[in-house]
Amino acid sequence: MPGDGQPGDGKQYLLGIDVGNTVIKAVLFGLDGERVSSYAIDGQSTTPEPGHVERDLDELWRNAKEALQHCIAEAGIDPRQIIAAGCAGHGNGLYLLDQDDRPLVGIQSLDTRAAGVAEELTSAHGDALHAATLQEPWPSQTPVLLAWMRRHHPDVVDRAGTLVMCKDYITFQLTGQKVSDISDMSGAGLLKMPECRYDDELLALYGLDGLQRLLPRLIDPTEIAGTVTAEAAAQTGLAEGTPVVGGLFDVIASALGAGVVETAATSIIAGTWSVNQYLAEEPVVDRDLLMVAAFGPARFMIMDNSATSASHLEWYVREFVERGGHHEDPFGFCHRRLSEVTPRIDDPYFHPYLYGSPQGAERRSGFYGVAGWHGEGHLIRALFEGVVFEHRRHVERLEAAGATIDSATLSGGGSRSPVWAQMLADTLGIPISVAAEDETGALGAALAAGVGVGAFSDYEDAAAHMTRIRKVYEPDVAMTEHYDHRYRVSHDLATALQGFWREQYRDSQR
Repeated sequence: MPGDGQPGDGKQYLLGIDVGNTVIKAVLFGLDGERVSSYAIDGQSTTPEPGHVERDLDELWRNAKEALQHCIAEAGIDPRQIIAAGCAGHGNGLYLLDQDDRPLVGIQSLDTRAAGVAEELTSAHGDALHAATLQEPWPSQTPVLLAWMRRHHPDVVDRAGTLVMCKDYITFQLTGQKVSDISDMSGAGLLKMPECRYDDELLALYGLDGLQRLLPRLIDPTEIAGTVTAEAAAQTGLAEGTPVVGGLFDVIASALGAGVVETAATSIIAGTWSVNQYLAEEPVVDRDLLMVAAFGPARFMIMDNSATSASHLEWYVREFVERGGHHEDPFGFCHRRLSEVTPRIDDPYFHPYLYGSPQGAERRSGFYGVAGWHGEGHLIRALFEGVVFEHRRHVERLEAAGATIDSATLSGGGSRSPVWAQMLADTLGIPISVAAEDETGALGAALAAGVGVGAFSDYEDAAAHMTRIRKVYEPDVAMTEHYDHRYRVSHDLATALQGFWREQYRDSQR
């Protein structure tokens, strides 16, 4: 029987929706953080030209509806028991709605078409842009892509009505409200920092004068953006009137969902992107770091990131493993091949630059030092190691900027791999904790939703109730020495290849 006038059995739930570059997930949690149900659907990206990575927003909403329907049905609850929902989504890229609120542009954060525009903006206004936003222009940064679009397809920009981030499109479909939150917009370099506000002079620096009209209403991640409409309720299974909060940039959501809420705590996310960040009460001004994003008063994430992480294993699986017929458990297949290899100092190397690098958009991936006695396990191990070395490079930049990092919490898809967790501990020489919940992005969004409707007093209270650590990986000193040597060789190899990459990039522009 319902208790205290509450629907269902009286229990309450929070819903998190995680909109990634490849997968959208709906995950339902109890207020104790236990996962009740979840449903994930792969989306389709297209690459119409080299360097272009796009998605269909109509498909994204179809997948969201299906994920929500299955998640709620699997839970077997009265949807009125869901007291709030929140979305997290990949930052940056370029998502535009037309003036009738229909999908117009969907460019993902793996896109590198605007590399030339980023270089031009950095040369012309790099100092002023960094002073304003605490980041320099980079290829898939939202305003850089919008500047590219204005230059190459001005008719598209003329037809645009609203700029949103990918998660905001789901919030719009659920509530009818066109909003974005400060974490996504600051992460995109569209806010004057540290005040976290739109700024006309900032837009002018990007060459986006007159496009203030595209910017949506700016709210806090825990602020209620709106409630689920009757139409959205009929399409998703949610109850009409369910509050939906502003939501979070997914890298911040994943950190919160992994329990990273204390000042100076460090979060590493091995997902599509290599995300390496720590929480600070004040922003750090350092041009060697990728960005600073804010998600509330005295809450700043200091980050150094790149698209060099677990997406490379997904690419390997898609192109080579699934094609070979190992569909039942392709990632398990990779781990089995990898476990057959005893690490040697002269094993092959891999650079994870399928989507370029902050060190140069011209960089590309490759396996190096392969001999006749090496098998697939050696190549997979090299891929794992190359991804970990990029995390190490980013962590070293955070330390050079003043961070003290003596432990870290790992989340993202790569955290499901004990090999990656141990490699990170060995390579960084610090303990690596892995969150108990795999879906930390969705949990972070649900956590923000709980704060938004008063179920928790703040992020710390919410994390205390909803997050836990599953395991801590301690570093193996002998392997740390092994990786120290190979990290140096990998760096030297990249330096030697720079001329080759530049020539290949010039060829691609012909």
